[in-house]
Amino acid sequence: MYSHFHTIAFTHRNLDVSQIGRLHIEADRQQERFSSLKAALELEEVLFLSTCNRVEFLLVGKQVASDDFLHAFFAHLYPEMDSETVHFFASNATIVSGTEAVEHILRVASSIDSLVIGEREIITQVRQAYDQCHKLGLSGDFIRVLIKHTIQTAKRVYTETKISLKPVSVVSIAYQRLQGMDVPADARVLVVGAGVTNTAMCRFLKKHGMSQFVVFNRTLSKAEELAHELGGKAFPLEELPNYTGGFDVLVTCTGAENTIITEALYEHLLQGETVPKVTIDLALPNDIEPLVHASFPTRPISINVLQAISDSHLEERSQEVAHVEAIITEAVEDFHRIAKIRQVELAMRPVPQMVKDIRATAFNDVFKSELQSLDDNSREVLEKIVGYMEKKYMSMPMKMAREILIKS
Repeated sequence: MYSHFHTIAFTHRNLDVSQIGRLHIEADRQQERFSSLKAALELEEVLFLSTCNRVEFLLVGKQVASDDFLHAFFAHLYPEMDSETVHFFASNATIVSGTEAVEHILRVASSIDSLVIGEREIITQVRQAYDQCHKLGLSGDFIRVLIKHTIQTAKRVYTETKISLKPVSVVSIAYQRLQGMDVPADARVLVVGAGVTNTAMCRFLKKHGMSQFVVFNRTLSKAEELAHELGGKAFPLEELPNYTGGFDVLVTCTGAENTIITEALYEHLLQGETVPKVTIDLALPNDIEPLVHASFPTRPISINVLQAISDSHLEERSQEVAHVEAIITEAVEDFHRIAKIRQVELAMRPVPQMVKDIRATAFNDVFKSELQSLDDNSREVLEKIVGYMEKKYMSMPMKMAREILIKS
């Protein structure tokens, strides 16, 4: 079943995130690229899913996902790639077809195939990917029915299991702990490091209502980029010992091999203030020297504690996977039935028009003279009778076909 349905996938399981990123196609270029691809490879439908650690192509077409097809696929879709790069991606693609491809997208949307199990964001990403491809006219009836069923299944997973109840990313847990500290929205936030982790943390803080950010980073341009997003100020890391603006929350995560927030530097940054400060150290090894917490009143959030909580939450989520697997197995069977019924619906699409044509022929040709002899009241009754029968002739065969499929 669904022999014409295929998925070509690249995830954290088979490629580095940096390599996956090379396959991303901006929204304003998708229609041109994929419309051309559909025509060239005779594809009926396409859905393109691209996240920070996943790129997938859902395809409906008669072409078999062979080596030749894959090379042609990547060469056409990414004309800027040389033959060596095309061969690399064609060779490293994970390909599933038919029922396996249906099960695959159900697993993706239910997050048990994600880098972080139970991360609910993926269901939104799947929905947005479909909306984009539908708007561009790239997808069709099969993908529409499949994605509708996929989203319904994912919602059931998140409702009936505990797969997503407790956060597992250290950033999410850090923010959760910070919320319990009742830090005011007007807190001064001193950010040391402008990498992925600190960027995610600062986005949480901005969402919380904080707006006073000062960012220090070794590469000034990255500090400026993050500061611009936060509406704050940026400085090179070497200027940190000269900073006199004070702080209420210190967020630090750098790739330094040794601690960079020493006891002396921390004392300088305090600028004589004695109120306990919140310190969020997300670096491994830690950026903040242990003596800082021994010498000054701090309210620390440490990566070591966060990681232990994360591991505990991951273990709890893993115990829910078996429950999710059972839901997905049931959903695959449900989709078999849905797809069969949809095939009948499509096959019977011409029936309403055929019935209307028969009615028109009967009224306008076969019984034209007899109808002309009827009075207005008799003609009205006749039209009501024929209209009733017309509806039944259209609905009954469909109902019977559905019942047969469900029983079988």
